[in-house]
Amino acid sequence: MEVPCLVLLFSGKRKSGKDYLTELIRDKLGNGTCAILRLSGPLKEQFAKEQGLDFERLLDASDYKETYRAAMIRWGEEKRCSDPGYFCKIIVEGVKKPVWIVSDTRRQSDVDWFLSSYGAVAQTVRVVASEDTRRARGWLYTPEVDDAESECGLDKGVAFDWIITNDGDGNFLDEQLNKLLDFIHSKLGSSV
Repeated sequence: MEVPCLVLLFSGKRKSGKDYLTELIRDKLGNGTCAILRLSGPLKEQFAKEQGLDFERLLDASDYKETYRAAMIRWGEEKRCSDPGYFCKIIVEGVKKPVWIVSDTRRQSDVDWFLSSYGAVAQTVRVVASEDTRRARGWLYTPEVDDAESECGLDKGVAFDWIITNDGDGNFLDEQLNKLLDFIHSKLGSSV
């Protein structure tokens, strides 16, 4: 198993800005240094393979995806029940970059798998934004989504190493990201 010098496990509510921030960090570090890993990708890909479905159509916001959403969620939960690290193992296969950013850590089992597999090089990062900010970004409370484990599983019980507030204050966001980037660079420097 390839061991990176740093694994950042990003979590946060829908529309908190996880993808925006992880892509911003990757852009600042460069593609050669940083890989963004998404747990949702292999879930859809494996489900499509096993069910004989069109993977690309499961990725878009179509009626096709909505037709299979409930079955895909059940299937994903069954996989996690039999092997909590099932999707985690898939996304790390063959990744050779020194910094890994997992952009969508949603469950305690995801955090536990990465911490047990990568220990001291794994750090948890929570992205927070107010409900008003999230609403302005298009979030609307959806029952059975926003109260499900995939949204609430990390609300309690995790002592995050980093908390990034992403409420639209660009200067404050830059300050927080610069501290995180300094930390990343220190880890990169110590691994050379």
